[in-house]
Amino acid sequence: MDINDSPSGKVIKAATGYVAFIPNPLPPQFEWNNDLVNSLSRADHILGKLSREGSKLPNPHLLIRPFITREAVLSSRIEGTQATIGEILANDIGASVDRNPDDLQEVQNYITALDHGIKRLSELPLSLRLIREMHKHLMQGVRGGHATPGEFRHSQNWIGTPGCTLSTAKYVPPTPDELMNTLGAFESFLHDRTLPPLIHIALCHYQFEAIHPFLDGNGRVGRLLITILLIEHKMLPSPLLYLSAFFEATRSEYYKQLYSVSSNGTWNEWLSYFLNGVALQSADVLSRAERINTLVSDWQIKVGGSSAQLLIDLIQHLAINPFITTKKIVELFDVAFATARRAIIKLESLGIITQTTQAKRDRVYCATKILAILEEPTRLNNYE
Repeated sequence: MDINDSPSGKVIKAATGYVAFIPNPLPPQFEWNNDLVNSLSRADHILGKLSREGSKLPNPHLLIRPFITREAVLSSRIEGTQATIGEILANDIGASVDRNPDDLQEVQNYITALDHGIKRLSELPLSLRLIREMHKHLMQGVRGGHATPGEFRHSQNWIGTPGCTLSTAKYVPPTPDELMNTLGAFESFLHDRTLPPLIHIALCHYQFEAIHPFLDGNGRVGRLLITILLIEHKMLPSPLLYLSAFFEATRSEYYKQLYSVSSNGTWNEWLSYFLNGVALQSADVLSRAERINTLVSDWQIKVGGSSAQLLIDLIQHLAINPFITTKKIVELFDVAFATARRAIIKLESLGIITQTTQAKRDRVYCATKILAILEEPTRLNNYE
C-alpha cells in the first residue's frame, strides 16, 4: 500500500507485518472555496426541484419501483453483476430470463435491502445496527454469502488487482482490532447535523468505503447508505434519487476520487465530484420520471372512458413494470383470463405494448417505450 503521511488518517503496522489505513474521525478540514459553494448550491437547487416536482408528479409512488430497480442493477454492475434492467423486470413478472440466477438474486437482494432500510427508518435511527441489517438482506443466499451476512468482519480484507496479497494491495482498510473504534466514531458522525446535508452524506459515503467493515458487499452497502441518508435528511419526499448510475458511468473517476482522499486528503475534489453527481442525477431522474408520466397520461387518454378502468389501471401498472403477461393481469387485477386477454389485445392494437417472445403460450409483452427510458444510459453532458 503506497499511502504514507496522509492528512486523512494514519498508517499502522499490524502484528503480522502488513500495513493498514485508519481514517481520521469525521468531519475533516476542507476549504469552503467558490467551487465548493457553487457545487453545493447547484446540487441543492436541482435536488430541491426534483423534490418539488416529485411531489407533483401524478404517480410518484409508482415511479419509485422502476427507479429502485435501476439503482439495484447499476450498483450491482459496479461489482461485476451482468443483469440488465429489462431482465430484472421481466423476471419479476415470472418471465423466463437467460441470465445467471445468481446475478438476478444479487440485484433482487439489493432491492430487498433498500426496502428494509427505508421501512426501518421509521422505527430505528440510521445506525450500525441498521447497516448490519441491510447487509444481511443484501448478502443472503448469494455469492459472498459465506462472508457472514449482517456481521462486521473479524479478519482483514483489502482492495487491489485480482490476485494481489495483503502486502501488494492498493488499499488495506482498518485492522480487525481497530475496526470497532473507527465504526463507533463513524456512527457518531452519522447523527451529526452541523454540516449541510449533502456535504454530510458525501463524507459518510467516503468514510464507510474507507473503513470497509464487511468481508464483502461494502460498495453496495455504501451506496445504499446514500439513499437512506437522503431520506433521513428529508431531502426527498420519496427515494427517487440514486447515485449508482453516476458512479457506474464514471467508475474509474469514482475509485480515483475515493483513493485520492485517503492518500492525499483531497476532500474538496471529492465533495465537488459527489455534488456534481447529485446535480446530474437529479436532472436525469426528473427527465425520466416526467417522460414516463407523459406516456402514461397519453396512453390513458387513448384508451379513454370509465368503461376502460382495467386498461387504465393496467397502464398505470406498466409504469411500475413495463413487462406484463395475461397470467399476471389475472393475478394482479382478479379478472377472468378472457378479460385479461382482451386487455392485452387492445393495448397491443394501440401500440402501447408489443410481444417480446415468440412463444404460443405464456407470451410476454412489454411497453418498450417505458423500458427504453429506464435503460437509457446516464447522460454526462454537463460532467466536468
